[in-house]
Amino acid sequence: MAGGLVALLDDIAALVKLAAASVDDVGAAAAKASVKATGVVVDDTAVTPRYVQGLAPERELPIIKRIALGSLRNKLLIILPVIMLLSQFVPWLLTPILMVGGAYLAYEGAEKVWEIVSGHKEEEPEPGEVDEKAVVSGAIRTDFILSAEIMVIALNEVDTEPFVSRLIILVIVALLITALVYGVVGLIVKMDDVGLHLAQRESGASQRIGRGLVKGMPKLLSVLSTVGIAAMLWVGGHILLVGVDELGWHALYDLVHHLEEGVAGVAGIGGFLAWVVNTLASALIGLVVGAVVVAVLHVIPRRKKHDEAATTH
Repeated sequence: MAGGLVALLDDIAALVKLAAASVDDVGAAAAKASVKATGVVVDDTAVTPRYVQGLAPERELPIIKRIALGSLRNKLLIILPVIMLLSQFVPWLLTPILMVGGAYLAYEGAEKVWEIVSGHKEEEPEPGEVDEKAVVSGAIRTDFILSAEIMVIALNEVDTEPFVSRLIILVIVALLITALVYGVVGLIVKMDDVGLHLAQRESGASQRIGRGLVKGMPKLLSVLSTVGIAAMLWVGGHILLVGVDELGWHALYDLVHHLEEGVAGVAGIGGFLAWVVNTLASALIGLVVGAVVVAVLHVIPRRKKHDEAATTH
């Protein structure tokens, strides 16, 4: 009896050790997958703050919260089930679907560039005049593409894991990255309020820091908005670059790879220069593809409408 109990306890201990090892493996895989998606996380963080420009200060965090919840729904309720099923049964569909998302990102970035170049950029709305529902919907639509890219990158890092492990890892990645992105975004957009609070303190140092934050945050948000546009072109173009290579047209990817190799040998900074070349090439591809979509959807119809109006007069 005692021997049987000892054997049972040994078996339980062995199962506990196995479970602990599995948890460690899942945690390590989730961390690896999250790190691989860091580039897109930076893009997501850069893109999001522009959606709260023009909002009343007291509405900024509630709107960010709604966008964050929408992002989490995107990842867990739509993207995760779809990519798990596709990876299990029709993995070849993942690349074309991702490329459609890349084209949409390129279009969004190119549309912003067109607004700046053409002078047709919409005026910034006054606080309180923003359609919050439209803001949230637009942010969640853009987030969907970035979230899909994040989740697919993470999936590619753990595609050899069993189905259940993959599922658990991707859920962890979705939760961690959403918390990271929108936590940072919340800090960015409320930093001016922190500065105002510091500026009202008696300490001279606090006042200087506070005034610096208040003056600097609008510039930072403007820079982040520009970074967000560049990020959409970069990520969208990179998705398309890799996608066409995976679908069998290697010429464009080989050209970019050849350009990378041309600078990779520079002592000390070769790796960085290769990354810059890939990034610029991806952004250029995104701009070209996005410009074509913008022309089809906006410029050509607008010119036809203008010509028709001129003809009638």
